[in-house]
Amino acid sequence: MKKLILLFSLIIAAGCTRAQNNDTPGAAIPQYKVLTTDSNWITPANLKHKKTVLIYFAPDCPHCQHLTMDIRQKIAQFGDAQIMMITWSNNYDIRAIKNFVRDFDLKKHPTITVATEGYTYMIQKYFKIETTPYVAVYNSNGKLTKAFRKQPEVADVLKAVKNADKRKG
Repeated sequence: MKKLILLFSLIIAAGCTRAQNNDTPGAAIPQYKVLTTDSNWITPANLKHKKTVLIYFAPDCPHCQHLTMDIRQKIAQFGDAQIMMITWSNNYDIRAIKNFVRDFDLKKHPTITVATEGYTYMIQKYFKIETTPYVAVYNSNGKLTKAFRKQPEVADVLKAVKNADKRKG
């Protein structure tokens, strides 16, 4: 009987540790180092205390493409919020990422940065991302205020951005 209780205790403890994640409001922005399509390395230090929308995406993901089109159409409503679009890559994917930037004309929008984390998968692991797009909204203090594990409506992302600094982290 003691062994059975111990077994159940271990299962419950393991389940509780897996339930903890980094998309709980108040969590800090991950300490990433990503490479932009212009071959510049950037980190959260480049955000300069702005609200941030971090979008983990795949260039060939139809949901990611749709979200990008919708954001572009409403970009003025995001104000000065920085939109960080981050993906993973290999040599082939670098071309796909550059094509994504070109196809969606993202260079026109200085608040949108597209970058790759390469093969580190640090951000993917940090958030335990299983599907794209994954969206996380941070306030100007770099604290998470809202996360979307599935493709959100742009109106919901805009609402999260507008409310981000109402919940100081």
